[in-house]
Amino acid sequence: MFHPTMSKSGRFIFYPLIKFCEWMGENHPAPLVKMRYYAYFHRFPNLKDPKDMNEKLLYMKLYTDTTRWTELADKYKVRNYVEKCGLGEYLIPLVGAWYDVNDIDFDKLPQSFIFKANNGVGKSELLMVKDKSKLNIEETKKFLDGLLKRKHVGVLSGEPHYRSMKPCIIAEELLPSEEGEKSPADYKIYCANGKARYIWMCSGRDSTGTDVMTYDCKWNPRPDLCIFDSRYREGKVRPKPQNLEEMIRVAETLVKPFPFVRLDLYNINGKIYFGEMTFTPLGGMVNFHPQSFLDELGSEIDLNYPNN
Repeated sequence: MFHPTMSKSGRFIFYPLIKFCEWMGENHPAPLVKMRYYAYFHRFPNLKDPKDMNEKLLYMKLYTDTTRWTELADKYKVRNYVEKCGLGEYLIPLVGAWYDVNDIDFDKLPQSFIFKANNGVGKSELLMVKDKSKLNIEETKKFLDGLLKRKHVGVLSGEPHYRSMKPCIIAEELLPSEEGEKSPADYKIYCANGKARYIWMCSGRDSTGTDVMTYDCKWNPRPDLCIFDSRYREGKVRPKPQNLEEMIRVAETLVKPFPFVRLDLYNINGKIYFGEMTFTPLGGMVNFHPQSFLDELGSEIDLNYPNN
């Protein structure tokens, strides 16, 4: 089954199928989601009585009100929410935000920063600038304009909260990497019913993949809750962050109103930075954790949370 982020050549070959699936995503998202799920897992999801994490995420994105998701999965608008929660100190400093690339004054940008699409869902929507003097401005504007003019964002994966976002480009300060690291380590905290459950740590990103390890919230490594492959290599067990409790407090403050959120943080030289809020990891078709992980998280997600 094709993926929305496949190569341009792949999209060209499968163009008729993609167009059909885009129509399905706009008009009949549930059958499209079920077909894609079958392609991933060779079975259909149980959406009448969802049990595991994936099934419950699919149910929520298809059959519940995702209005808040549209605001909080937006990498620009979520900053207001973080501020309102009293956690503004954890935001990565913002350089600027633009709805039109012609409004970007490149002369006023710092020497290093990162461009992001507010509705981006992967590395292809990022542009890291380490030295602005080497930046091809016209090519950069063309790339960013392409992000702003993308159509059908979220349609192929049946994610209505991405479809509803007004596209914009943001620039943030470029976070440093700790000594010996290829990129900043990413702490992806799985939360159910307002409580942190597990932390999936991603580090050492390069062109071949990412080093990963799962930990419980006391920082006990759980390699049994990972699926290691060419994309996600088994990472070495890291020392427990000295400010782990603070990370969990930040995460639980932000996810408190929701049955499920994967809250992403960075922790660089003891300084915590907010990354993003993800309501549907991999569109609710997570295949990088074993079924035991999906079953456990699924059992903890209360679809009626918070109970009124």
